Amino acid sequence: MTISKTEAKQLLERMIFEQTNPQDWVEDVWGLSAVHGEISAKLLEAFYALIETCPEEKLDNFVQSLLSEKLK
Repeated sequence: MTISKTEAKQLLERMIFEQTNPQDWVEDVWGLSAVHGEISAKLLEAFYALIETCPEEKLDNFVQSLLSEKLK
């Protein structure tokens, strides 16, 4: 089964941020430390940029491999 970019983004967000909204996570980190908050904001920006620029097939393969590892 092929996973679309939208589905891949949602799955990766759930794996990384669990029940927390990614932007809320950045704000939480920022509340603890401005330096780490700035870094977390850059990481989130890079996360979304990678999803957008990654070819759908490679993104699908990556997410599928993460899911298969999680099920082992």
